[in-house]
Amino acid sequence: MTGNKTAKKQLASGIVTVAVLAVCLCITTLALVYSMVSVEGNLFQTGRIEINLNDGKPVITEDEFLFEPGATVEKQFFIENTGTWGAYYKIYMENLEGGLADVLEVTLRDGETVLYSGTASGFTKENTAAAQGSLAIGERRELTISFHFPENAGNRTQDLYLSFDLRADAVQTKNNPTGLFE
Repeated sequence: MTGNKTAKKQLASGIVTVAVLAVCLCITTLALVYSMVSVEGNLFQTGRIEINLNDGKPVITEDEFLFEPGATVEKQFFIENTGTWGAYYKIYMENLEGGLADVLEVTLRDGETVLYSGTASGFTKENTAAAQGSLAIGERRELTISFHFPENAGNRTQDLYLSFDLRADAVQTKNNPTGLFE
């Protein structure tokens, strides 16, 4: 009889333990569901940053102009935000080659606002700041780039050339109030 009483106590103890664990599981599950359902204002959106720089066409083509001291060439091109979010942008030259990189003076303007002014060799991603303001979704800006061959360049620059790729980088405006390009 004593063994029977012990078995009944163990069975009762096991049933109570299972019941307590089941209640704890129910409470934990309800707390988790409540926290998932009751959190308000947490909306996550993803966007696409995409920039159209002159439809991928060169701004100036090889052999389009013969540069000589005193000459200035101005070319128009555009940048357009084709993404799904507002964007800050910067334009710069990459893959610079040729001795004229240290001679030609380049000026990039958005209307009357000068975005860059200096030699072609200085017009790099690291040296160029972001444009003031941002491009809204679907916004297109007409830009002007000018190349000036200084009058005092002299004969030392004969037979020199410049080759480059014009690039644009963009970052989202959302959660980036200062337009950081990191």
